[in-house]
Parts: sequence; structure tokens; C-alpha cells
Amino acid sequence: MTGPDPLLAWREEFPILETCTYMISHSLGAMPRGVRSRLTAFADLWDQRGIVAWEDGWWDMPFTVGNTVAAILGAAPGSVTMHQNVSVSESIVASALDFSGPRNKIVYTDMNFPSVMYVWEARRNLGARIVMVPSDDGITVDTQKLLDAIDDQTLAVPISHVLFKSAFIQDVAAIVEKAEKVGALVVLDCYQSAGTIPFSLEKLRVHFAVGGSVKWLLGGPGAGYLYVRPDLIGSFSPAVTGWAAHARPFAFETGPIDYAEGIRRWMHGTPAIAPLYQCQPGFEIIAKIGVEAIRAKSVRQTTRMIDAARAKGFRINSPLDPARRGGSVIVDVNDGKAVCQELIRRRFLVDYRPGAGVRIAPHFYNTDEECDALIEEIASIAASRSSAPAASKG
Repeated sequence: MTGPDPLLAWREEFPILETCTYMISHSLGAMPRGVRSRLTAFADLWDQRGIVAWEDGWWDMPFTVGNTVAAILGAAPGSVTMHQNVSVSESIVASALDFSGPRNKIVYTDMNFPSVMYVWEARRNLGARIVMVPSDDGITVDTQKLLDAIDDQTLAVPISHVLFKSAFIQDVAAIVEKAEKVGALVVLDCYQSAGTIPFSLEKLRVHFAVGGSVKWLLGGPGAGYLYVRPDLIGSFSPAVTGWAAHARPFAFETGPIDYAEGIRRWMHGTPAIAPLYQCQPGFEIIAKIGVEAIRAKSVRQTTRMIDAARAKGFRINSPLDPARRGGSVIVDVNDGKAVCQELIRRRFLVDYRPGAGVRIAPHFYNTDEECDALIEEIASIAASRSSAPAASKG
């Protein structure tokens, strides 16, 4: 780019950047400096206030923090509640559905994150019929094939906004339009898009959305979220539930649950509080920078890395069109797992996925020089491995 990069002013907020080249934000975002003080604040409140801390804000944190996430996701206040992870959030949604009738088909692609598949596969014993639309190239999903699979027997369409293996962006608007036409529900996993791609859940009109703070949102593990479209919040009775979803939780009533009003209806047991302190500094940074600015830099840097990698002769297992590509670049190199391990040993932090390659994720805090150096390092390691003598078989 020409001129200084204003987003690099945030580098000092991430201590790990002083010790390595951190390009793994699609898996675990770098920890903001403020996390330590927030967790200390949690410990101090627990230490000093004890049980009274629930009244000091703990009980409401799944919703107050949920509103912070909602602002980033383009969702209305009161439509997001915090849970531990995507598996829990998807399970809550699945538990609210009835698989006993003719509308019992679940449609998704073989490029979904496996944890999501496992949740829906587990509903087979309740009558769910799973239809999995395969990818033709291991990178993209043919939108028309997916749309054709969605019919009037389809109950839910749990899809990924951005595919974890390739960073391909799915056409959510077209999928929601078809689902609405036949009466199906879309459950959008936006884990790999939130914080790096601008979008609005309100405008997309998805019925449910799930995700977490581990990756681009820089919030660490344990702070997942569930969005329910406001007009649907009171229309379902989740079977994965608990006392936090009760209209009068501290009355400790026996018998069936009387669900709370609003998004509290979608809670279950006692919320995990420490992660809700931990995640806030990352959310606040993303909100201050703005996802639009993050996306502009991401497109520039991922394009830069793709061009450099292709110039070295490497195959790219991500869309070349930036409009169809999320925040990651997947470089296919021989012995990719071993190359990845050597990169990590040299303090270039990336990861590897079978059937994909070395996954690289520049975020707003990365420099162009780091992007260039990483591709050079991959080329150096690959060249040294290809020129090494074969191991003896004797």
C-alpha cells in the first residue's frame, strides 16, 4: 500500500506479536493486552463480592455481552445470547425442532465444519434425514446444487458463511431466499466471517446464526453466541434448556419449564462468566476499528500473499476472486503438514488442514513485510525438503 497503515497502531495491544509472526487468527486470534486486566477484574469481583457478584451484573452478562456481539454482526439488541461454543448453540437450535413429520430433511454441504455436522447427524435417531451436498473441487460449493437440494421437506439448512478449509464465501442471501420460499430455516455459522467480513444478520434475514470469539473476534475460547431472528424468538421451545431460561429462575419451581420472555428463552444452565470478561477487549477493538476497514486490509494482504505464492509455483486452495474469499489463504505445498510444523518451529504461526493445505490468516495487526516473509519462508522450507536426500530404507 502507499502511505502508512493506520491499523498497525493497534499492534502494541497484542504482546505475542513481539515474539513471532502471528498468522493464525482464523484459528485463535492474538490475545489483546486488555484481557489480563479484565480477568483480574473478574477474579477481584468474585473475591470481594462473592455471591453478590451475580447481582452486580454476572446474571445479565450473556445478554449485555451478546448486545456487543450483535452490533458487530448487524443484529438487533436483544437477539444474541452467549453460550460456550458453536456445538452448544447449534444443539439448542436443533433441540427446538420437530423431526417426526414429513418436513425432517437437513441440508448442508460436506464443507461444513465437522462439529456442526456431528450435531445434526446425532438427530438421525429422532427422525432427521441428512442430505449432504458435496463440493466439486474441495474449495467451493455450487450454490445452485445446494439450492436444488432445499425443498418443501427441508426443515433446516445449517451452513457456513465462510468455509473453514478454503475461505470460500457462500451466497447466504440466495440460500435464505430459497429456504424462505419453501418454509425451511437457515442456521448460519459465521465463525469464519465475523470480525473480518462486513455483513448484517438483519439484512440477510437468516433465522438463526451461531459463532464464537476464538478467531477473528479475538475473544479467546469459551464465548460462543447464538442469534435468533427477533420475530422467531418466542416461536420455539428448545429442549436443550435449563434454569437460566426459566421465567422465574430463583423461584426454583418443579415440573416443566415456563420459558422466559425474549432471548433469555434460549439460555440453558448457569452461564460461564470468566469467558464473558475475557472476550470483551477483542470485541471492543473490532468495533472501534470497524469491520469494513479490517476487510479492506484483509483483501489487500490476502491478494498480496496469493500473488507471491503463485509466483513461487504453489497451488492456492482458496478462491482467487477476493469477493468470494474470506480472510484466509490456503497454500497447497508438498508435505504441507511437515512444512507447517517447521514454520511453527521458526515462530511463523499458521496451521494445516488435511485436504486443504497450509492455512494463513493475516489480520489487521499484521504488516505487509510479515506477509512477504511468510511466503518466502514457505518457499525456503519446501525447497530444502525437496532437495534433501531420501531417507534410507535399509
